[in-house]
Amino acid sequence: MSYVSQFAPHLPYLRRYARALTGSQDSGDAYIKASLTALAADPSRADMDMQPQVALYRFFHLIWGTTGAQLDSGAENDETTSGKLQALAPIQRQAFLLTSLEGFSITDTAVILDVSSADVKRLIDEAQADIEKQLVTQVMIIEDEPVIAADIESLVEDLGHTVVGIATTRDEAVAMAEKSKPGLVLCDIQLADNSSGIDAAQDILADQNIPIIFITAFPERLLTGEKPEPTYLITKPFQENTVKAAIGQALFFHPAQNE
Repeated sequence: MSYVSQFAPHLPYLRRYARALTGSQDSGDAYIKASLTALAADPSRADMDMQPQVALYRFFHLIWGTTGAQLDSGAENDETTSGKLQALAPIQRQAFLLTSLEGFSITDTAVILDVSSADVKRLIDEAQADIEKQLVTQVMIIEDEPVIAADIESLVEDLGHTVVGIATTRDEAVAMAEKSKPGLVLCDIQLADNSSGIDAAQDILADQNIPIIFITAFPERLLTGEKPEPTYLITKPFQENTVKAAIGQALFFHPAQNE
């Protein structure tokens, strides 16, 4: 089987990766074209003993590695998801994207980048730490149970964010959000005066485009299938890592950050 037939099914995914890597579909496609031109001129440069997808991405990186630094210096550092990725150092960006976007294992990523597995793990940790620094924001908590509110506040502050306030009722939450303009809301459903966190969230979203993460003992009230369901829903009792991961994802991918 020729390298063309083996690589063809993976080209759409390589285009996606190249776009995320370079910050532009045109730039990404230019690198793919250069890679395929070089491969057509000398097919022996691709290691066909590897899995085709790994071999394709590894060859792409051989071409990228010769000229990629020129492109990095011209990438715009904006507030979009692409801009956040471009703010990462090139090798960190590559390791992060290969594992998180493309789904490669640590071992395959090490082969593609021609580094050790330990290096890949270190690069991913560095990328995640850099991303967390970019995402620092002000957080509002809507929670009527003091112990749980204190636990959430501690988690939020451990990530480097600032808690602007803790609201216990719908009216308090809406007023606090209007005053503080938070970048993220963590919201319970059942509030102190029997008001609804769902209603509070809808009121806030009518005025501000911010991510809201529901943390509740009553997920069935949101997972009804009758209307758009929340993207981020955590069930009590919650795990610390689950909350931290949801905060990172909500801040990184929320449309308000990607317009």
